Amino acid sequence: MKTTKPSLLSRCLAEYFSEYLPAVRGMSPHTQSSYRDSLVLLLRFLCSRLRLHPTALDLEHVKVDDVLCFLDYLEQERHNGVATRNVRLAAIRAFFTYVGSRYPQRSHEVHPILAIPVKRGQPQKPTDYLEDEELTALFSSIDRTHASGRRDHALLAFMFNTGARVQEVLDVRACDLQLGRPSLVRLTGKGRKQRTCPLWPQTAALLKELLAERQLEPGSPKKLFVNNRGESLTRFGVRYLLNTYVEAASSICPSLAGKRIHPHTVRHSTAMSLLCAGVDLYSISQWLGHASINTTGRYAALDLQMKRRILSRAKPKGSLSYSQSKWRRDPNIIEWLESL
Repeated sequence: MKTTKPSLLSRCLAEYFSEYLPAVRGMSPHTQSSYRDSLVLLLRFLCSRLRLHPTALDLEHVKVDDVLCFLDYLEQERHNGVATRNVRLAAIRAFFTYVGSRYPQRSHEVHPILAIPVKRGQPQKPTDYLEDEELTALFSSIDRTHASGRRDHALLAFMFNTGARVQEVLDVRACDLQLGRPSLVRLTGKGRKQRTCPLWPQTAALLKELLAERQLEPGSPKKLFVNNRGESLTRFGVRYLLNTYVEAASSICPSLAGKRIHPHTVRHSTAMSLLCAGVDLYSISQWLGHASINTTGRYAALDLQMKRRILSRAKPKGSLSYSQSKWRRDPNIIEWLESL
């Protein structure tokens, strides 16, 4: 029986994901999954575009024009945003950087792909977050008479308490919790960086109830938040649950209907709650696990916008109307403007 020799592209991909990323670079499983998904999308696109079977696809088939068409396909047909497009491009460039270092003789095929620039996106939209009354409506919409409702209530309370990214929440195991005094949780963030986040007594009580209901020992290595089949919840599952409760809460708090809410919105809400409580930006940055305090700075801008809205609703005191001002008597309009 004749065996088919693996193509150079296949060998590169196998070496890249089995050896280079985990062993040489030490990339986290989440980063490896993100790179894998990007390259799988590219290969499927190329197979369809070139009408080739995956086993026939080789390095010479991946040309810069095809990669550019793939990036257009992401935006136009998959309706991905510019940020997602750039994430996919970063994964492709990372792989071809490896190919170029491993096989310098193929540099003429690699360099044009590495030269594809990232795309500038539209100005960032204002960050949505939940006000106190919206959070109250959201939590009150959860039916806690059922086990799934009690789990969801504990999940959202934990997300708001910690401000953790949704994947950080889903990775938490029972052994990561310390529910005595002081109550805290160990979170593993981007780049496998670990941080400790304090838990409010109310959150700790909800988690104790959840552990008891699931008959989990505090030191158990099992995941904390699972679905009805006992499997770990997914990011998409959390988004679905959140959207369900937001829709139910919109009848109580109509302002929810006008907001685009997703799991990261809860993280933004935590940051704004801390900021409004007087917590400094550096502490918030550490709480949220930001790599740079510049990322946290956008919440200060949001807080300023909120204060301006409050100020606009307040009646100004001691202001002068044009009829009361002295500019009619004094022709120097610049001095008059400076005196306001």
